[in-house]
Amino acid sequence: MKRKIEFATIVEAVKKCCIEGTKVLPQDVYLKLEEAEKNETNSLAKDFLRQCILNADIARNEAMPICQDTGFAVYFIEIGQDVEIIGGTLTEAINEGTRQGYKEGYLRKSIVTDPLFERKNTRDNTPAVIHYDLIAGDKLKITFAPKGGGSENMSGVKMLKPSDGRAGVVDFVVNTVVNASGNPCPPTIVGVGIGGTFEKCAFLAKKALLRKVGEKNPNPLYAELEEEILNKINQSQVGPQGLGGDTTALAVHIEYYPCHIASMPLAVNLNCHAARHYEVEL
Repeated sequence: MKRKIEFATIVEAVKKCCIEGTKVLPQDVYLKLEEAEKNETNSLAKDFLRQCILNADIARNEAMPICQDTGFAVYFIEIGQDVEIIGGTLTEAINEGTRQGYKEGYLRKSIVTDPLFERKNTRDNTPAVIHYDLIAGDKLKITFAPKGGGSENMSGVKMLKPSDGRAGVVDFVVNTVVNASGNPCPPTIVGVGIGGTFEKCAFLAKKALLRKVGEKNPNPLYAELEEEILNKINQSQVGPQGLGGDTTALAVHIEYYPCHIASMPLAVNLNCHAARHYEVEL
């Protein structure tokens, strides 16, 4: 028996995601910033972390965007195989909700129609980037992750050889973050994807950013690797905004996937300290 969900219901849910998700910092991120501020030994870095926390408070209390860059609208959708959308397609509903949310929330529209030749603003922040996962059941889960351009620009992909091993992974991730310096607005959350194919590892790196900040990979080998990489990044003393300090990254999250015997794809996707995401389930 199919469960029917109306097109308009999805539009309203997506609109809420856009408005709330750009204005309210998730609690796990907020608490991690407080922890970082408490433990920071560099006075300038400590002051900047206080400003991050204050900015999040103002954004929440005054219903204003945390950052002027309200990002590319990125969605992770889990749709049950027993769900039927009535009145239009799911993609159309998500784009319409994005259109309405960015307009009614007075959010900056940052998307251009053509990446190279005619960079004209679409004026409504569509089209969105949508990742679908078909699952069992009759639920529809929408996770909105607005992605700012500054941190996105500092991401990287490298097709490692299997012989590069653990050291090759550590070196590429650490160097990517350290070389980015203050450009991605650190302290960052570092998403890492290992395995799959060229495009799969990039998807995994972005999806890794959705994990609660500091929540370890359930595989102890990868959890240990996350900790090693995080320590090396923070030993770099790049610090908040690249101005020095102990807190260059708040967390490193790794996701992995089986890969070809001749390959070891690796991707790094950075998120700024305003690591925004919002989730609804219908």
